[in-house]
Amino acid sequence: MVTIRRPPTGRRNGPTLEPYQVVLRPLITEKATQLSERQNAYTFEVNVLATKTEIKEAIEALFSVHVADVRTQNRRGKPRRYRQKVGWMRRWKKAIVTLHEDYRIDFY
Repeated sequence: MVTIRRPPTGRRNGPTLEPYQVVLRPLITEKATQLSERQNAYTFEVNVLATKTEIKEAIEALFSVHVADVRTQNRRGKPRRYRQKVGWMRRWKKAIVTLHEDYRIDFY
């Protein structure tokens, strides 16, 4: 008789990511700047394999803040043409992280 070990519920299969591997870069756009000023929410490009819990822990570890909420978006790659060939931009994941009102992140 063979027993199959399953991972505990709520965990995903895959590599364990370090905080600097989860958060790739902050997204500083006009819309992101308005979000940070008005709603204390910051946008980041994150690893495609990262979960919301990993994103929250990584932001708290890297910036020493307390995260209230994490929203994610999986952005699909768009088709792009170069001469006669059609290729695709890479897919990526965007995270909008809302902090508690006592905390701020300064990128400038």
